[in-house]
Amino acid sequence: MEITRFPALRSCTTLILTGMLAFTACNQTKPDTQETQNTVAEPKLEPLTSESVVGVLQQYGKNNPDSIAVISTRLGDIKVRLYKDTPLHRANFVRLAKAGFYNQGEFYRVVKGFAIQGGDSDEREMKQGAYKIPQEITPEHIHKKGALAMARYGDERNPEKESSSHNFYIVQGQPRTEAELRAFEAQHHIKYTPEQIEIYKTIGGEPGLDTEYTVFGEVIDGLDVVDSIANVEVDPSNWPKELVKHTIKVTNK
Repeated sequence: MEITRFPALRSCTTLILTGMLAFTACNQTKPDTQETQNTVAEPKLEPLTSESVVGVLQQYGKNNPDSIAVISTRLGDIKVRLYKDTPLHRANFVRLAKAGFYNQGEFYRVVKGFAIQGGDSDEREMKQGAYKIPQEITPEHIHKKGALAMARYGDERNPEKESSSHNFYIVQGQPRTEAELRAFEAQHHIKYTPEQIEIYKTIGGEPGLDTEYTVFGEVIDGLDVVDSIANVEVDPSNWPKELVKHTIKVTNK
């Protein structure tokens, strides 16, 4: 499928979801007073760099074992479980949430039948630094409906498939036939388990993104909210005509 390139947020750079469409990222947000601390809180968000990101996230992950996040929107709450076998992505998501970074964001790209993307806003004020997260792609975590993953730049400028520092998306997708899944297996040189095939055939998802982006969590409650967000009216750039702002809290429970 042809890759579509188009702007979504003003003054943004483009992040590509390979073979499907473009997603975008900005470094601007609006202030919010809501706190999201549990365990060890981040009093301020110290910007990370490519040199410091791994060490900081490894240590932060040890001190903050949170594995549940609640994404609250005007359409309801989405509860997600963060995978422990993608430790850098889990730690990064928890760190940004506890600092209040995600409370300055919104679901700014909505593509019905594909995915909803959040984490940014034109009004953002808090800065996270210019860094990317080393990919933690694993065949166990597929892009089933409800998968939580990080966007990234395309292969030409990002051959290591490193993730965005903050732009995430939740898959909506659609059911797939076994023939389609076999074609994706050949295309991506992977082999789905019988359980994964059944998930894609019944629940649905976006197998075309497998092996390309790091999936680091999944929705455990609120798939109906994902569907509601995916159904909002959007403009020609897939920007919701009525903002879908979000706040995120993390916890161990």
